[in-house]
Amino acid sequence: MHVLFVEPAFPANQREFVRALTQVGAAVTGIGESPASALPEDVRRQLTHYEQVRSVVDGGALYDAVRRCQQRGWVDRLECTVEAHVEPTAAVREACDIPGISKQTAFLCRDKPAMKAALREAGIPCAQTIGTGDFAEAKEFAASVGYPVCVKPRDAAGASGTHRCNDEEELVRALEVSGVGRGAQVGIEEWIEGHEGFYDTICADGEILHDFACHYFPGVLEAMRTRWISPQIVLTNRLDSAPDYAEVRELGKRVIDTLGITTAATHMEWFFGPKGLKFSEIGCRPPGVRVWDFYGKGNDIDCYLEWAKAIVHGKTDVKCSRRLAAGMIALRPDRDGRIQGYSGREILDRYEDCLIDAHFPAPGTPTQPVENGYLANAWVRMAHPDFDRLQQILGEVGETVRVHAG
Repeated sequence: MHVLFVEPAFPANQREFVRALTQVGAAVTGIGESPASALPEDVRRQLTHYEQVRSVVDGGALYDAVRRCQQRGWVDRLECTVEAHVEPTAAVREACDIPGISKQTAFLCRDKPAMKAALREAGIPCAQTIGTGDFAEAKEFAASVGYPVCVKPRDAAGASGTHRCNDEEELVRALEVSGVGRGAQVGIEEWIEGHEGFYDTICADGEILHDFACHYFPGVLEAMRTRWISPQIVLTNRLDSAPDYAEVRELGKRVIDTLGITTAATHMEWFFGPKGLKFSEIGCRPPGVRVWDFYGKGNDIDCYLEWAKAIVHGKTDVKCSRRLAAGMIALRPDRDGRIQGYSGREILDRYEDCLIDAHFPAPGTPTQPVENGYLANAWVRMAHPDFDRLQQILGEVGETVRVHAG
């Protein structure tokens, strides 16, 4: 099988997808923005060909590159794994008659108001929402559903550009910051209270080969806006044994079917609270912040390899072991500036048996803003057979380790 893979070297874990595709027997052509000479040596060695384009989100440039590949020989798949690449790749895939995620499915997985409209029509519980670029319409919607509301880009990923608005004044401020009135459109949603988590899958032909459920402590928006919090993401190993997850799995499958997701990785956010289980949003791509790394640790699999099996063979030959709960904690600098040092790291010696890996930027490294996410500064990843105990241990790490900046 010949697979075209968009942007094989950036971000850094993209090379893992190339490695996995070649490992399951595919010939891989890379399409990326860097010159071939700038690719990591292992990526260059694994690629059978490489096409440089000015931008992988430039549909015309991507189309021309794919057509050049088709002129040289048969192309079976055109794949990408980065959120911003999903729509342009799907459009070119459809234009070049290559099987895979359709342009319509990609659009629904990127445009949050359209996504939720389609899912509400199918009877799937989710927040009321509109897409608008008009102040009056935004105010009218917020008044009808009641404050607080959530304002986010129509194609948002994670908490980027997302605002909680508790009243009309905050709504207007969020709309102005988001560019409404200057041509921008936003999604505005009813605010859903409750615990936040996500449900991820690897699918082939619409069937779920592997699935995983994670919990956020606390929710993403709070975590990305509050410096003193050391936020956690924790993968449960009770997905098969705890009956409460049956509803999450059923919801995920209904969303996948409704949106027409066939062979792909997915990343679906959900809330559970006073209004019950509610769908939040789904991406037709793997989750971010390298969570597949600790999924593999907890389940004795290679997630990148399992994705490649789905793409190339349409099936897998292994099952998730659910042996360990696994997760990560982000450790924030006490202020912006440069890393000066750390204290409390000796606690990792106490939990050496649980440690997967850790990242502590060297003193002198510039800090990154809290809103840059879970991998922005220091972090620790750990695993334990008991989910609750793992969360406690990660909490102890967060309370003990300090990142000093100045």
